[in-house]
Amino acid sequence: MLQQTQVKTVVPYWNRWISALPSVESLAEAAPETVLKLWEGLGYYSRARNLHRAAQLILAQHHGQFPRDFDSVLALPGVGRYTAGAICSIAYDQPTPILDGNVIRVLTRLFGIGANPKEKLTNERLWSFAREFVETAHALPTSRADNTPRCSHLNQSLMELGALICTPQNPRCMECPVRRHCVAHREDRTAELPNLGPRTKATARRFIAFIIERNGRFLVRQRPAGVVNAHLWEFPNAEAKQAATPTAQFAREKLSLALADITPLITIRHSITRYRITLEAHRARWTGRWATKSSTAKTIGRWFIVEDLHKLAFTSAHRKILGKLQPPALTC
Repeated sequence: MLQQTQVKTVVPYWNRWISALPSVESLAEAAPETVLKLWEGLGYYSRARNLHRAAQLILAQHHGQFPRDFDSVLALPGVGRYTAGAICSIAYDQPTPILDGNVIRVLTRLFGIGANPKEKLTNERLWSFAREFVETAHALPTSRADNTPRCSHLNQSLMELGALICTPQNPRCMECPVRRHCVAHREDRTAELPNLGPRTKATARRFIAFIIERNGRFLVRQRPAGVVNAHLWEFPNAEAKQAATPTAQFAREKLSLALADITPLITIRHSITRYRITLEAHRARWTGRWATKSSTAKTIGRWFIVEDLHKLAFTSAHRKILGKLQPPALTC
């Protein structure tokens, strides 16, 4: 959950999740719909699917016990080099390096690295520094009374340093415990490091959705496998050109739906990666017939009452549309 999401956002989701699925076994045996519903609103839903598959593998290959060695952790679905290193160092105090955005910022400033950290050679150089740090911490002599988890503390300290002190804007250098060793501070280069290169230009996209009622039930569809937000539910929608209008012809051509009495309901703006998306939702009346005679037209979705819609896992934007459909149901 903490991949690409802040702690303050994760906490309520974690509490709800662990209450519903308190063990590896319960997660492995849960229905995919249950997993997605618990994850609803966190975004990047491939993480939930990977977590589900990982639990099943842990049950099948590791007797239900989370693996402790780096390679086995790395082999789990959805676990990359950083996540595996974080788990092994923080949970098991092993000398495995980590390199997230915060640590990259600390290391590029500390060592004055001007090359783009996303470039392969520079990235490997940063991994090398991170590995040297944690291995040094692990090799420090200890007394019998000293049970400090050194690798865990070292890696967490690097992340906290980047999160709280060595921030992207206006770093608090005078409070930094390593400022005397920091090249960027000494050379007044903190504003230019890390050098992440030019930002990818945002692309505007516009979608039109139709909220269609028939006898107190609303038409929704489930997104197919292999696409963004796979298996989540949404109201019928299609991408539109900026100048397009949500007409009956648009619904006929894009969605094979014969609609009438189209009126605005809500406009939602949100972002997915580099896309800035505008979603315009409109109420509409189904005419009782399909726009085409195609056999696929009648299987475009399913009809649910509002109460049952709330049991499904929706994309975040379409969940906001659903919030406009509280009982009593719309009448079109």
